[in-house]
Amino acid sequence: MSASSTPTVPVAVVTGASSGIGRGAAVQLALRGTGVVITYNRNPDGARQVIDEITELGGVAVALPLDIVRPESFPEFRDQVSEVLAERWQTDRLTALVNNAGVGGVPLMFSDTTEEQFDAFMEVNLRGPYFLTQSLLPLLADGGAVVNVTSNATGAGLTPGYSAYAISKGGMATLTRYLAKELSPRGIRVNAVSPGVTRTRLGGDAFAKHPEMIPAIAEQTALGRIGEPEDVGLMIAALASEEGRWVTAQEIEVSGGYNF
Repeated sequence: MSASSTPTVPVAVVTGASSGIGRGAAVQLALRGTGVVITYNRNPDGARQVIDEITELGGVAVALPLDIVRPESFPEFRDQVSEVLAERWQTDRLTALVNNAGVGGVPLMFSDTTEEQFDAFMEVNLRGPYFLTQSLLPLLADGGAVVNVTSNATGAGLTPGYSAYAISKGGMATLTRYLAKELSPRGIRVNAVSPGVTRTRLGGDAFAKHPEMIPAIAEQTALGRIGEPEDVGLMIAALASEEGRWVTAQEIEVSGGYNF
């Protein structure tokens, strides 16, 4: 199959999909008939649960380990994806890549942020997705899609203590626009989804540990609640699928109107 041909079965890679927004995106893609390769790092049990959930829905999914901070491992990961594509879906092309794997954390005021903490955000949230996309690009079919998960911490969600995190996510927003320009000759659409406050395991599973935070955040949100992974997953799946065929170079906030 040539790079210009379209696979008969759409298949997407979703990084960091063992929980949270990645899980939501993987499930929504599967409901649209897309095969899903999910990646996990330190949560294999969560990955197995996502695979079981997708299987129960009638979909097909495979889980592969991936450490997003180790670009030297990406060629091997690409080979694993190629093998899975051939064995499970009888194709050699991906139709979508969702760069979701990332790291958040507790607030770090600018004056207290160390070089090590700064570098950790950059390695996970920017450097890793940058070079993973580069590595998987030969597998991405013409007319395919890339969806990057950024954050409204770069705009409406501006909150003291998140400068390093927001810079890393802002870099992904800029990368989105450049890739949309550079990959447009192949018909590849590149967009970003910018979640607001969402109930995930980031920040040490903060909402499970501190549910008292939820009412105040809901009060700051136009639609009156915090986001759920499925809310963001729906938008990611739409942009990675036929519904998003005429959308590229966009960063779409999915926050329910946080700080609106």
